[in-house]
Order: sequence, then structure tokens, then C-alpha cells
Amino acid sequence: MQRVPVPTPRRAGSAGAEATYSISDLAHEFALTTRAIRFYEDERMIAPERRGRVRVYRERERVRLKLILRGKRLGLSLSEIRDLLDLYEVARNERAQLATFIDMLAERRARLLQQKEDIDAVLAEIDGVERDCRRRLKEQAVARRAAMD
Repeated sequence: MQRVPVPTPRRAGSAGAEATYSISDLAHEFALTTRAIRFYEDERMIAPERRGRVRVYRERERVRLKLILRGKRLGLSLSEIRDLLDLYEVARNERAQLATFIDMLAERRARLLQQKEDIDAVLAEIDGVERDCRRRLKEQAVARRAAMD
């Protein structure tokens, strides 16, 4: 996977102004479509400023988008990701968010381990059925040869 460079943030008028990003900047950085970013906006997971019809994203939205994508990679649902993002907004500290995240990760790990066990059981059953089918084919081949002799 090729690493995409982070877009150069635009600085508003004064020297200490906060960086801003266009929807295209973020789409390029995170290898998303602009439609996907608008979906997260519709889901109220990110909230860009509006300047007329133009969306202006600040660092807060960029970080939230990064966290959304990380949560998705980990298999969290959108509602779980939203809960984590909302926890930070309410508490304004990471402690509650991190504790909840640890719990979510533990639940996700447990679900994945159960799925792994289920997959291992199905694979073992497939192995057994395949061995049985191969044995029966071999027996039929032997019986056919014996009948021809």
C-alpha cells in the first residue's frame, strides 16, 4: 500500500491561524471518496464549517476522520465509533474515551476469537468430508478396475 503524503494545510490570514483542509485534501490523504466524507458528515461524525457551499475542514475533523477509519479497520460499528468520539467531546479528556475503547477492543477480540474457533471447526469438518469423498472415489475406481478385469 502506497503512503499518501499529508496535504499541506492552508493557513488563514494571521500567522497563528488554524490549518484548514478542503474535502478533496482529506479524500486524497485518506484515500476516500468525497462522497464517503460527506456520509460521515451526514452521520454527524464530523462537522466541517460552511463558507457558502464550500466545506472547510479543520484539524479536529481531520483527526476525527482518522479515528473513524481506524475504528472501521478494527471492525467497530459506526455507532461504537460515534460513541467514542462523543465521549471525548463530552468529557474533554481521553481517560473515559480510552477506558471505553479498551472495553470495546476486548469485546471485539472476544468476537474475533469466537469466529476463529468457528472457522477452525468448519475447516476441520471440510477436511473430514474431503477425506471421505477422496476415499470413496478411490474405492469406486478400484471397484471399476476390478469389474473390468
